[in-house]
Amino acid sequence: MADISLIRSQAPLTFGQQLKLTAQLSWPAMMAQLSSIMMQYIDAAMVGRLGADNSASVGLVSTSLWLFWGICSAVTTGFSVQVAHSIGASEQARARRILRQAITSCLMFSIVISAVGAAIAFPLPRWLGGTEEVCHEATVYFLTFVLSLPLLTLNYLGGGMLRCAGNMKVPGGLNVMMCVLDVVFNFFLIFPTRPIELSGTIITVPGAGLGVFGAALGTVSAEIITAGAMMWYLCFRQPDMAISRERGSFRPTGDVIRKALKVSAPMTLEHAVICGAQIAVTVIVAPLGVMAIAANAFAVTAESICYMPGYGIGDAATTLVGQSYGAKRLDLARRFGYITVGAGMTIMTLMGIILYICAPWVMELMSPVEGIVTLGAESLRIEAFAEPMFAASIVAYGVMVGVGDTVIPACMNFGSIWLVRLPLAALFAPTMGLQGVWLAMCLELTFRGLIFLWRLISGAWLKKGL
Repeated sequence: MADISLIRSQAPLTFGQQLKLTAQLSWPAMMAQLSSIMMQYIDAAMVGRLGADNSASVGLVSTSLWLFWGICSAVTTGFSVQVAHSIGASEQARARRILRQAITSCLMFSIVISAVGAAIAFPLPRWLGGTEEVCHEATVYFLTFVLSLPLLTLNYLGGGMLRCAGNMKVPGGLNVMMCVLDVVFNFFLIFPTRPIELSGTIITVPGAGLGVFGAALGTVSAEIITAGAMMWYLCFRQPDMAISRERGSFRPTGDVIRKALKVSAPMTLEHAVICGAQIAVTVIVAPLGVMAIAANAFAVTAESICYMPGYGIGDAATTLVGQSYGAKRLDLARRFGYITVGAGMTIMTLMGIILYICAPWVMELMSPVEGIVTLGAESLRIEAFAEPMFAASIVAYGVMVGVGDTVIPACMNFGSIWLVRLPLAALFAPTMGLQGVWLAMCLELTFRGLIFLWRLISGAWLKKGL
């Protein structure tokens, strides 16, 4: 079996060993992504049982939450990439120093972002065009998540650091645990006390009856417990990374912060601009009615099962390419780039076919409302055609992040969504409705995949790393 330590030992790696390493790191990463997506399915399905208005309240602010989550996640990546390079260069002491500084820096940043989110929580649903029926619940849902951002950021940091150190199994296992906890917490927090029949016996199940607030509280509680376990393993048990074994300063230094900013700043700006575009799409969808808002939100959640393999393989690509780059093995970094992108495109093509066939049944899991199911299924079948090129953009982006090249890929991402998706969505929506919005998304993702493939093949990304 191939071992990731072969990268930093400068040992030769056959094509078969490279494939095995890709599979070994991708599989646990995909399981972690799957558990995260299952949490979204669970929340959507449980909230969907509360009715269209509650579903719309969650859908209205979901893209805004992605903005805040993504900004905090992008900040942690600037430190994780440095750790991958340090371990690839066999500089474990430096990796531990970066980790200590990352904890301080990411906590300080996330506290500021949390305060900004709390300040806009009450007017936000109205800014997005929400009606009185959905604004209150939307505010409660959004506020619950943004107030917990500092602790959620530690979850992103712990998982990212472990993956870049080559440990995919612990983050994967803990994310599965988080999914189970989410089910349990939501089961008792969302619904009121109610009778349930089991094998002919009526059992009274206790419940808090908190509705949308219960969905947010359950998910946040599961993520906070997972963050604690993730950081404990990273700081006390992970070989080469356990900062508990030596004393050191947690004060950020200029060199580490500058390199983190070089990676994270473009990613943060890119994510903010992309989420801003997604929020603009929500504004385009809002006039189409409550059914369209709910169907759009549920379809986005349903589609995530398709791109889960892409993000999992993208995480593996960041680790493999990052450690190869740190070990100064540029040819190996390029080969891992090609292998991971090819694997991602193959798997997501298959997922797209499954999505096209199963779209109605997937939407029925999200909502019992027939109009929402019909609209969502039509949208998903349009999107299924974009999955191969979407995979190319996701995994190629992970490859480029591995070397620290984020400026041009970030420009490619937000340029594509703002210059292609938004104008097309605004053009198609008035006459085609929600299907026009999703057709615009399909065309834009195909375009984005093509430009990322072009940059990957050109090799320019290898010259732009840290």
